[in-house]
Amino acid sequence: MRITTRGRYALRASLAMAVMGKDGYPVSISSLAERENISSVFLEQIFFKLRKAGIVSSIRGPGGGFYFAQPLEQLTLKDILDAAGEELNFTPCDKRKGECDRVGYCLSHAVWQNTTDLINNYFKSITLASILEGGISLEKDSFARDNLE
Repeated sequence: MRITTRGRYALRASLAMAVMGKDGYPVSISSLAERENISSVFLEQIFFKLRKAGIVSSIRGPGGGFYFAQPLEQLTLKDILDAAGEELNFTPCDKRKGECDRVGYCLSHAVWQNTTDLINNYFKSITLASILEGGISLEKDSFARDNLE
């Protein structure tokens, strides 16, 4: 599994927008680009995907920009990564479960599937609000502490 630049930037820009757009005020692509040092053209592509997935909405015109379409307490890292087009599969064989002729007897398949499930559940357990409220660490993160140590 590899998170691409698009996925990393989607998360960075989402967190920056959460900080900059307190109380639901729209945040412009140009201000996000400047704050995060990311190309505004690339951010436009990312936010098109986020809007299509229902993560963000937008307002046109002066004073317009993007705002979250859902409460930050409900938006997970997995939601953002999925919307950005990231696939959180640990190995390529996970994508071919129905097609792989080794699934029935491949001893390693369960290992990779369980790893993929752990990673997906971990990203589902972290909301944007939880990051803004104090970040995440193994000490604070009960999912990581219970499942990764």
